[in-house]
Amino acid sequence: MIRKFTKPELLAPAGNMEKGRMALLYGADAIYLGGKMFGLRAFANNFSLEEISEIVGFAHSLGKKVYVTVNIFAHNEDIAKLPAYLQDLEKTGVDALLISDFGVWSVAKRVVPQMALHVSTQANTTNYEAVNAWAAMGAERVVLARELSLQEIAEIGARTEVELEAFVHGAMCISYSGRCLLSSYLTGRDGNRGACAQACRWDYTLLEKNRPGEAFDVQEDERGTYIMNSKDLCLIDYLPELMTAGVCSLKIEGRMKSVHYVATVVSTYRKAIDACYADLEHYTVQQQWREELEKVSHRPYTTGFAVQKPSWEGQVYTTSSYEQTHDFVGIVLSYDAAEQRAYFEQRNNVKQGEQLELLMPDGRLLAFTLEDMRDAEGLPIDYAPHAQQKFSAASKIALLPNSLLRRKVK
Repeated sequence: MIRKFTKPELLAPAGNMEKGRMALLYGADAIYLGGKMFGLRAFANNFSLEEISEIVGFAHSLGKKVYVTVNIFAHNEDIAKLPAYLQDLEKTGVDALLISDFGVWSVAKRVVPQMALHVSTQANTTNYEAVNAWAAMGAERVVLARELSLQEIAEIGARTEVELEAFVHGAMCISYSGRCLLSSYLTGRDGNRGACAQACRWDYTLLEKNRPGEAFDVQEDERGTYIMNSKDLCLIDYLPELMTAGVCSLKIEGRMKSVHYVATVVSTYRKAIDACYADLEHYTVQQQWREELEKVSHRPYTTGFAVQKPSWEGQVYTTSSYEQTHDFVGIVLSYDAAEQRAYFEQRNNVKQGEQLELLMPDGRLLAFTLEDMRDAEGLPIDYAPHAQQKFSAASKIALLPNSLLRRKVK
C-alpha cells in the first residue's frame, strides 16, 4: 500500500482547562484530555463534562479537535457506569475517544456508534496485523506502542491504511506500553486504572532473605540508584522518518506537566513540523529548538526504541529529579497599547530590573526587562512575591495575551 503523504497533526496533552487552551493557542492541531472517569491520569485535574463541552467549543472555534481518553482496563464495576458516560461525552461534541480495553470498545461501538474511536497506546499495538485487526473493528486511528523502531513503524505504515499516531516527546514508562503492576502491588493504586504512584521513580534498597530488617544500598554514588527511571523521549530529529512512514499524528506526552511545559514543547514542535513538511529533504533541527526543549522541566532525553533498542543509557540511575534551564515566572494577561503597559499574573517571584525572556503564542522569542513595575492598583512596586499576584510593567512591544515570562536558572 502507498500512503498519501500528508502533514501530520500535532497532538498535545491537556491536564486542565488552562493547559488545553495554551496547547491550542501555541500551535497544537488537537488536544487529548481525560474526564473525571475511565482515564489513566486520575491525579491530573481532568475535566468535568461541562469543561469538556467548553474546551470543545473553544477548539472547534479555532478549527481544531479534542480527543478524550477512556483508556483504563475496566473491571466489572466500571462497566455499569460506562454507557451513560459515553453518551454524555458524545453530547459534548468531542471528536474521538481513546480506548485500550476491548470491552470498553465493544460498549462504545454499541452505545455511541457514530463516535470516532482511536486505539490507545495502552493496547500495545506493535505489528501491522494488529493494526489491521483494529481497523476491521472500526478503529479510525491506532496509537502505536512506544516500543517500535522507525523501521517497524514504516513497515506498519506500508501494510495498513488506517490513521497512525505515534509519540514523539515526553516521559517514558519503564513497563511495556504502560502496563505496570508495580504501583498496584506496592501501594494499592492501580496504574492500569489511572492511579499510578510512579513507583518506578523511587530510590530502592536491597534486602537479603536471611537478614530481616537489614537493608543494603544499591548505589552508583552517594545519591543511590534509581533502577527503573527512564529518560524522556525526544524525536525531534526524526520527523522526516515519521512523516514518510505515514504517521498522521505526532503526540506529546504530559497531562501532568505544567502550562510552561505544554506551551514550550508544543511551540517548538509546531515550528519543527512546519519546517519539515515544507522541505522534507533539507530538514535540520535548529539549535534554538533544542534550547527551548531544555528550558522546561524534563529528564535527560533519549530516542527510546526509535533508532535501536535502549541500552542501560536509556535510564537515569542517580536521581529521579528533573532538570531545566529556565523557570516560568509569569503569564501575560493583556496589553494596553495606549499606555504601553503589559499586564501579568505572577507564577514565581519576580523583581524590578530582572532580565527575562518572553515566548509568545505566535512563536516569537524575545528578551524582556521588567521596568516600571506596578501592582493591581497602579502603585509602584519593586517585586511581585505573592502567588498569582497581578502586576504590570512598561513595554513598548505589544505583548500577546498568554505569552510566557521566564527566567534563566543560575
